[in-house]
Amino acid sequence: MDDRDQAGAVPGLGAGHQLSERVAAHVREAIMAGELRAPAYVRTEHLAAELGVSATPVREALMILHSEGAVRWEPRRGFRVLPLTRQDVEDLFGVQAYIAGELAARAAHCLPAAEIERLQQVQHELEAAARDRDAGRVDRLNHEIHRTINRSSGSARMATLLGLTVHYVPLRFFGTIEGWAEASAHDHSAVFDALAARDPEAARVAMSGHIRHIGALLVRHLESRGVLAAAPAP
Repeated sequence: MDDRDQAGAVPGLGAGHQLSERVAAHVREAIMAGELRAPAYVRTEHLAAELGVSATPVREALMILHSEGAVRWEPRRGFRVLPLTRQDVEDLFGVQAYIAGELAARAAHCLPAAEIERLQQVQHELEAAARDRDAGRVDRLNHEIHRTINRSSGSARMATLLGLTVHYVPLRFFGTIEGWAEASAHDHSAVFDALAARDPEAARVAMSGHIRHIGALLVRHLESRGVLAAAPAP
């Protein structure tokens, strides 16, 4: 489902991007998981101390999030977290489902049989990790499966677009969202069957359904925690 790196020097953040982008990813995930909620302010100095970085990349990160509509700069007060609605989350996963489904459809023409067999072995490991409730390992193996399918599609720019939407998925909270590990363990069978059959339409439907499923699980998680705001009046 994503194309991210795991390691990094900054606590809780990935590597491979500019520091301000990594801080933005950290805050973005915290908002999407309900750790930061509207109408709270994000205090630059507190966040810098928490992450062990200077204030400059934190301010740059918050300006990135301001441009995305996740926070709003208020003069003399700082950056306020904006409300997150059910429609916001459903829209996000709807876009992801469309792109990931198209990539899977294209992979059905390209992915070598040996790679499909390898991914099925990775899937067996993922299912074992899910039974052991090893959320971190489930996440890593899930990442390997999706990355392989996306890259085999031969559509690098579309895969990059998918990566931009995945930035909003709270992956570091993977183990806390009920059902995500199980969805990763069980939703892939239909995708593999379609890839093995060289059936692009079935691959599209299976992958799109998987992404929408995990989106629905995130909505349920956020609703249970009282995170989601009411939709604005039309």
